[in-house]
Amino acid sequence: MQLRLDALEPHLAKGLAGLYVVYGDEHLLAQEACDRIRATARAAGFTDRSVFTVERGFDWSSLLGASQSMSLFGDRQLVELRIPSGKPGKEGADALKTLAAAANPDVLTLVTLPRLDAATQKSAWFTALADAGVALKIDPVERAQLPAWVGQRLAQQGQRVAAGEEGRRALQFIAERVEGNLLAAHQEIQKLGLLYPQGVLSFEQIHDAVLNVARYDVFKLNEAMLAGDVSRLSRMLDGLRGEGEAAVLVLWAVVEEVRTLLRIKRGVATGKPLAVLLRENRVWGPRERLVGPALSRVTEAALEKGLALAARLDRQVKGLSGGTPGDHRLDPPPDPWSGLFELAMTVASPAKSAPGAAAVPSAPAPGRPVVRPR
Repeated sequence: MQLRLDALEPHLAKGLAGLYVVYGDEHLLAQEACDRIRATARAAGFTDRSVFTVERGFDWSSLLGASQSMSLFGDRQLVELRIPSGKPGKEGADALKTLAAAANPDVLTLVTLPRLDAATQKSAWFTALADAGVALKIDPVERAQLPAWVGQRLAQQGQRVAAGEEGRRALQFIAERVEGNLLAAHQEIQKLGLLYPQGVLSFEQIHDAVLNVARYDVFKLNEAMLAGDVSRLSRMLDGLRGEGEAAVLVLWAVVEEVRTLLRIKRGVATGKPLAVLLRENRVWGPRERLVGPALSRVTEAALEKGLALAARLDRQVKGLSGGTPGDHRLDPPPDPWSGLFELAMTVASPAKSAPGAAAVPSAPAPGRPVVRPR
């Protein structure tokens, strides 16, 4: 049985299943879900606990033996199986199917896995586990959902932000400082609970307490580009640079988005439905709803110029000459990261990416875009 995270508490209140599978890459939420299952299991008399971690050479027979045996003292036991790779192999797949079929009222099994692709979720071993118990998928908290998530967590400890614009600004401030790092968000929220009493938190209190602990994901750049969120785009590029991310990887991610938009733009011009083009170009999730506004904002000519800039940047980040012989107007900025910002701006804000109007991140200091004269 598949179960949503927000339905876990009502489910546990009705009683425990014999087997749980928790999978997903949002470690904080996965850990909290497992903790709730463990606490409910202890309350139900599952006081003995065995933990197995699947590594190279793992003995699957030891897991099956534990799942079929009783404790020396007759206690009911919780058997935890952790598969960090998400790939049990052939022997493991057979063992998991056996585990799913072996019902034992004195043993509760908890299997934890990372995020699984669609093919793995349809595999025989995963299907057997989900059918025999409860499969709990831990979805990440998307950037747009993060302010509301922070507000809910504050409410759980008796705190809230001010009403109106000040409160929205406070939640947005926290979201910006912890982007991509939900565990850090949890810690910052807990810190607010220690520093201030229950009740309303002002923006100044939050600003003084919350640190910049964001972790930026190069593959999230496309969301900022498509949304036209220039400040977030600049902040992410500065953050990636500060974290030592390779410029060539960032260039690849940005260029892939430009190419995808150009293909869709040309397809729409021929009369092909946008929904079909999105499927053909493997656009889904948050990007799916952002592509439409981006297409109306950017022209085919601007995207083609962006690809021309990308070709010169590619040579530059690889240590080759980035300019065009005889035409220095086409030279990329001396700093490759400024060039990456300019390239991303062809999608995020085409008007501002025009010559003489591009605001680019400064060289070593993160978070401070400057105007680069052309």
